[in-house]
Amino acid sequence: MNSWHLHQALRCIRSGGVLAYPTEAVWGLGCAPDNREAVHQILDLKSRPEDKGLVLVGSSLAQFQHWIKPLSPENESKVMATWPGPVTWVLPCYDDVPVWLRGKHNSLAIRISDHPVVKALCDEVGPLVSTSANPAGKEPARTLLKVRQYFPGGINCLLPGRLGGRKQPSEIRTLDGQQLR
Repeated sequence: MNSWHLHQALRCIRSGGVLAYPTEAVWGLGCAPDNREAVHQILDLKSRPEDKGLVLVGSSLAQFQHWIKPLSPENESKVMATWPGPVTWVLPCYDDVPVWLRGKHNSLAIRISDHPVVKALCDEVGPLVSTSANPAGKEPARTLLKVRQYFPGGINCLLPGRLGGRKQPSEIRTLDGQQLR
């Protein structure tokens, strides 16, 4: 990833666009989480219902302080032991977190990534929506070509880069010990 590509991706996010970008294992679709129109553009592209909720990715836990409720020291230790890395945690969120992010839940799925592209994006603009680049029911895209095949329109920017080398998308955990994926 060069600085020109990063600048274009940041401009896309800041202007309300949808971005395709590499993550730890698959290509992702992302946008600014507070932009309802962009989030709905992603939901429409994926044919994903709003009530399922989405994952947000960031570069530090502090980026989520106004969305997730404070964690007990024990839970914070449990979560931070896996970050940065490919583990998504479903954490209790504040009531004012938009339904287009949390779905029908009173929790929010978040991940602190160690992928250099994701980290660079989030260091600049804060958390992003991060969902796999695939229509509902299809395998997540593992190449930029597959992203283009799945979504010939509707994506405002494609950020080139390499996947992180993981075989599976991020594991999803809850504080009560459930592993959702």
